[in-house]
Amino acid sequence: MALIDHADVFIGSTDDGWTFVVLNRPIRNAARILTGAGFTPREHQGRTLYLLPPETAEDAHERAGVAVYGLLAHTHDLVDLAWTTRQYSGNSAAQPDVTIRFTDRVVTATAATEQAATILAQHGFTPTGAKRQYTLPPELGESDGLSAVIGAEAHLHVHGISVRVGLGIATLHDIPPAPSRPSATPAPPSTTQVQRRSR
Repeated sequence: MALIDHADVFIGSTDDGWTFVVLNRPIRNAARILTGAGFTPREHQGRTLYLLPPETAEDAHERAGVAVYGLLAHTHDLVDLAWTTRQYSGNSAAQPDVTIRFTDRVVTATAATEQAATILAQHGFTPTGAKRQYTLPPELGESDGLSAVIGAEAHLHVHGISVRVGLGIATLHDIPPAPSRPSATPAPPSTTQVQRRSR
């Protein structure tokens, strides 16, 4: 399972500035809600992506806000880690105070302030030894790591600390394929299973 498969709705950003929405289960009126907010559907490796091209953070924020508002009427299982929809101190060129990055099942973070570092620590991040560098414990599973990042991002936001989350997805082509679905027809039992049942 990929990082983007852990919620009914996942909103993220590619490193090159696209905003994308992934629906991991059918949601009533979702296509209408997303296209009405300006997202364009595109088929990609077994899944439908809803896309906004790189644009200003203000425009992306407004479009994503309209989409989220509509989708929340049908599910609360929604994750929004899109950096493209965030504005930092009214200046889209400003650097965030915290950068969190998913890479090869490792989650790292940098913090520009002591307050940001303290909040990261409250969500399980530990210092790496390098100045202002932190990481989540490697034994944390993908789902728990995602939960820790969601909690940290929300906590930092409440304190007015800007955050950018990099998902490790460079371009749209790097978005993982849809997870394989179990076949509708169950596989016949193996000889060993039949023998165990007959005992």
